[in-house]
Amino acid sequence: MRWKDGRRSGNVEDRRGARLSGKAKGGGIGLLVLVLVGLFFGIDPSLILQLGGNMTGPAVQESQYVPTEAENELADFVSVVLADTEDTWGALFNQAGGSYEEPTLVLFTGAVKSACGFAQAAMGPFYCPADRKVYIDLSFYQDLRTKMGAPGDFAQAYVVAHEIGHHVQNLLGLSDKVHSMRQRLSEADYNKLSVRLELQADCFSGLWANHADRTRHILERGDVEEALNAASMIGDDRLQQQSRGYVTPDSFTHGSSEQRVRWFRRGLQSGNIQACDTFSATTL
Repeated sequence: MRWKDGRRSGNVEDRRGARLSGKAKGGGIGLLVLVLVGLFFGIDPSLILQLGGNMTGPAVQESQYVPTEAENELADFVSVVLADTEDTWGALFNQAGGSYEEPTLVLFTGAVKSACGFAQAAMGPFYCPADRKVYIDLSFYQDLRTKMGAPGDFAQAYVVAHEIGHHVQNLLGLSDKVHSMRQRLSEADYNKLSVRLELQADCFSGLWANHADRTRHILERGDVEEALNAASMIGDDRLQQQSRGYVTPDSFTHGSSEQRVRWFRRGLQSGNIQACDTFSATTL
């Protein structure tokens, strides 16, 4: 991916080195398991954190933290990708007669306190609609490469673009519509809505890649394959099979590997936001 000459975003909040001291009240290990299962690449940690009752987050303390050269390069890369999503979605919103509100991306190490609650790095990257911020511990990229078999810089860019896709959904009011249905639907039916929301974020990330390449020529040979591989590696079916040895489709919240690849590819090939209407699709 051609990124080093790209613009850097001014919307990166660097909390690396900020340590959370003390223990969160409420929740415990059972709550953490729910978070890990339900929110891998999820969009709203508060939905699961609320299951644990009222939670008082630990205090934040500053500590000496010296990132490696490789980590600083990753932070630089993430800043460029974020800036690129700003340019893409800013142009698309302008074309539609609207205005794009740029989100903040928070870099953290280990654990972080967001408006959606306390979160640990093991949750993976997430978007919090309550403060309109994307949170990411850069160590996730090592897991993406070594544990999930999805190496490559464009696979890493896909992660950021997916979370920004959730921000776009939040701005369009789609997230609120889905979350408002939570109390009215069975768990299985709500999971189906969640899958449509996640697949749309995948489609939006493909749409970003389409526009970014047409306007700024960011793609190199093999980049698309890297993103498609990453989408495949994080399908619910694959993750469930790896973690427990069997698959339960009714519990899917993000979509199968095949579905995630299909919707990313659809956004990439069409470059049209209307093509990402997963909620009207009869077949996912």
